[in-house]
Amino acid sequence: MPDIIPCQRALFNIPDGVTYLNCAYISPLLKGSAEAVAAGLARETRPWEIQTDDFFSGPSKAKALFAELIGAGAEDIAIVPSASYGIATAAANLPLVSGQSILVLESQYPSNVYVWQRLASDRGAHLKTVARPDDGDWTAAILEALGPEVAIAALPNCHWYDGGLLDLVRISAALKAQGAALVVDASQSLGAMPLRVGPSAKGHVEADFLATCGYKWMLCPYAVSFLYAAPHRQSGRGLEENALNREEAWNFARLAEYRNTYGPGATRYDMGERAHFTLLPGAIAALEQLLEWGPENTAASIGKLTAAIAQGAADLGLSSLPADCRARHFLGLSLPPHLVETLPELLARENLHVSLRGTSLRITPHLYNDTADVARLLDVLARAIRR
Repeated sequence: MPDIIPCQRALFNIPDGVTYLNCAYISPLLKGSAEAVAAGLARETRPWEIQTDDFFSGPSKAKALFAELIGAGAEDIAIVPSASYGIATAAANLPLVSGQSILVLESQYPSNVYVWQRLASDRGAHLKTVARPDDGDWTAAILEALGPEVAIAALPNCHWYDGGLLDLVRISAALKAQGAALVVDASQSLGAMPLRVGPSAKGHVEADFLATCGYKWMLCPYAVSFLYAAPHRQSGRGLEENALNREEAWNFARLAEYRNTYGPGATRYDMGERAHFTLLPGAIAALEQLLEWGPENTAASIGKLTAAIAQGAADLGLSSLPADCRARHFLGLSLPPHLVETLPELLARENLHVSLRGTSLRITPHLYNDTADVARLLDVLARAIRR
């Protein structure tokens, strides 16, 4: 059984009176991450202290920590600036021919749609969009939509509107059975719920590529993100060519002896300036904290808060997805039309911070929240509904 983690607000710089329930938008940085970023920035004022090895040691540590989070090897990980960069890398390295299709979800996040629209147009293929299921069961809807023409499925772990959950283990097995590829956008899940990758292992997602942004549930600084490439996808072409993703790049004196061979594993997909001496230390501090908490414990702890909010909201007449159809760290409340535009602004005036996505009031707490935050939210919702 996972452990319930007590409120961790002391690790964040959140003022009294602020109830931040919007981690799916941008996470607050941990104090430890902010301190690491400040130290990194100060170090850049003294570049004579930055040694050749520092261009490699930081990225290596970050990759190893991220790999541990998803059950992969450090050699399977690339450092990228954004989830869209990682997804574009995947699109550039997957086969697709005329007449085939790419599977996406209705109202999927744009960064995981636009690149596939372009690829489909370039290859004479088409997008196949799975409609939002009335019963909330995305997994069944996706499995029913699979056909022999599906060559790629580009999917999240949960829907960014309301946390609608996908069983990627079942979906990836079905895709592999017909020789199709899976690209996962884990931006709205990784760090707050367990996700393990790898071939044929029980409970593992057989992803060809997995991309995530760092600035949401992974608590990393903005513009530090990660890409997983399965071993059989590590011989492709990166979006850019840079000196440090080549073999023996550590030998700065001989960089002009151009090499056609890359560093090991997914190194070829690394962005330029991956050693970001200011931001990467903050990401490393965040990854260390996530691993200390453990994704299973984090999911269970946040899940207690979202369950309480869902029950309280239901008592007010606001519906959400059934618990077995949504990720535990995520909650979307369906709003009546007259509250769609006004409620988020009203909540913000009360220093309660959430997001509106579609007609769903998206409520996404983290370990810096507690039952007092839940009570405050429900109180304001009740007053807004009675107006």
